[in-house]
Amino acid sequence: MDPGNTVYIICRLALGAISSFFAILLWSRTRDAAWIFVIISAILTYVEIIYSILNLLGIISENILSENAVLIITILLSCMPTVFIIAAFSVMALRKYRSR
Repeated sequence: MDPGNTVYIICRLALGAISSFFAILLWSRTRDAAWIFVIISAILTYVEIIYSILNLLGIISENILSENAVLIITILLSCMPTVFIIAAFSVMALRKYRSR
């Protein structure tokens, strides 16, 4: 593995770990639905980082849970954080428009 890949992996793991750590700390302190969705998104992003790095290193196979050459787990892990961010923004938008 070249040094560029090593720096890339270390940066993604470190920043993802810090993000997830603070997300878990915030989760125990908040009851707001929008924040919960953002927290879940941060944690799922870290799971996706770990999965992609394990896949890059060849530790896990990319065809886990594949259905007709569609990589279900890859699609889910890459799309679910965005879905939860959309849910958080939707909750906040509904809250702002209902208060008017």
